[in-house]
Amino acid sequence: MSGLPDPPLLDLHRSAVLLGAYCALERALFELTGALAADAGTGPAARVALDAWSAEHAWHAELFADRLPLVADLDVHALVELPAPAAHLLGRLSSEPPVERLAGLVRVVLPRLVTTYRRHLRATSDAADGPTRRALRLVLRDEVEALVAGEALLEGCLDRPDQVERAGAVAVAVESALVRAEIGPGLVAWPDRRA
Repeated sequence: MSGLPDPPLLDLHRSAVLLGAYCALERALFELTGALAADAGTGPAARVALDAWSAEHAWHAELFADRLPLVADLDVHALVELPAPAAHLLGRLSSEPPVERLAGLVRVVLPRLVTTYRRHLRATSDAADGPTRRALRLVLRDEVEALVAGEALLEGCLDRPDQVERAGAVAVAVESALVRAEIGPGLVAWPDRRA
């Protein structure tokens, strides 16, 4: 249980808006994790894991793109847009040193991503959203595994008190920026949260 009340079921258009945002978010995470895997300052074990996560994020983006509905009055390509708070967050992380970037990814981005996808899953029904529910479950499994493995990797990288402080400062700054953006739980604002 998440501690949050179940949101009302999503209609087709609201679900499409979220799926488009997820597709863009997963593409951005593909780039972020791929760049971090290629960074010479990233340790060998982290590079291998990040390379695998990068491929998973690319696949997740494809899964969500395939779930976008084909409706006459809906331009699905226009929906694949990274929400401003997430774009700002990932842009900020991309400029950080490798360990701090990993800290932001593991301690803020992945937990909030899990929250986002769990919330969406709770707002679907088997009858109307079977393929979307399956995609969300597959992606959630990958994200939870990455979160657990990522925390272990990060702990292995934090071998000096100053690294711990810098990594913690980045995580706090990123989380604070998301709270200031008032998106609520997760990485993507829920449809109709604000008028």
